[in-house]
Amino acid sequence: MNAFWIILTGSLVATCCSLLGCYLILRRMAMVGDAISHAVLPGIVIAFLFTGSRDSVPMLIGAGLLGVLTTFLIEFFHRYARVQADASIGVTFTWLFAIGIILISVFAGQVDLDQDCVLYGEIAYVPLDLWITEGGLSLGPGTVWTLGFVTILIILFITFGYKELFLTAFDPAFAAAIGISTTAWYYSLMTAVSLTTVASFESVGAILVVALLVAPPATAYLLTDKFKSMLLISVLAGIIASVAGYYLAVWIDGSIAGAIATVTGIEFTLAFLFSPTRGILLKRKQLQPVQH
Repeated sequence: MNAFWIILTGSLVATCCSLLGCYLILRRMAMVGDAISHAVLPGIVIAFLFTGSRDSVPMLIGAGLLGVLTTFLIEFFHRYARVQADASIGVTFTWLFAIGIILISVFAGQVDLDQDCVLYGEIAYVPLDLWITEGGLSLGPGTVWTLGFVTILIILFITFGYKELFLTAFDPAFAAAIGISTTAWYYSLMTAVSLTTVASFESVGAILVVALLVAPPATAYLLTDKFKSMLLISVLAGIIASVAGYYLAVWIDGSIAGAIATVTGIEFTLAFLFSPTRGILLKRKQLQPVQH
C-alpha cells in the first residue's frame, strides 16, 4: 500500500507541475518554480515566529505569500528595471533565500527548523503522514488529499482560462489588443505555480518539483506542435516518470525523488534523439544524401 501512496503522490505532483510547466516553457520562465521553492524559506520562518507552530496550514500560508511576492518581484525587476527575465529570477530567489537563512541563523535558539528538511522533503515519508479522524478512521496520507485538491484547482483553472492563458503565452500583444489583461493572467498563472510549488515541495522535495515543472513539458514540446497534445503528453510523461522512478529506486535502493527526476531526464533524452519532428538522429538520417 505504501507504493500506491508514493506513486499517487508523485503522479499528482507531476500532473500539476506538467500542466503549468507547459505555459512556463512557452513564456521562457521555466526556472520560476526553482525560484519559488527557494524564495519561500523566509515565509516559512516568519510563519513559525508568528504562530510558534510547525503545522502545515500556517507554513503553507507563509510560504504561499512569499511565493506570490517572488513572482511580483521577478516581474517588477524585469519590467521596470529592464533586467533580463533569467537575471531577475536569479536575483530574486537568491536574495529571498539568503534572507531566510539569516532569519534561521539569527533566531536559531527559537526556531526549530532545518532548511534542508523544509526545502527537500522526502516522498518516501508520505505514507506516514496519515489523516486520522476523531473517530479513529484513517483516510490515508494528508498530503494526498492536499495535492488532490490542488490538482483539481489547477485543472479547473486551465480548463476555464484556456483561451486567455493560450493567447497571453503565444501572442500577448494580440491578447491585449482584444481586451485580455495580460498582467492579470500572468499573476494568475504565477499564483497557480506558487500554490503548486508550495503544496508539493514539503512532501516530494524542491528538486523533484523543478524537474517535473521543466522536463515533462520540454519532452512534450519536442514531440508535438499542437498545444493541447503538449499538455496531455506532458502529464503522461510525468506520470510514467513517477511510476518508473519509484520502481527504479526500489531496484537500486536509492532516492525515490532522485530516481523520478532521473527518469524525466531519460524521457527528454529519448525525445531529443528520436522525436519524429525534432529528433537529432532522425533529422540527420533525413538529411543524408541519397546514394545512386
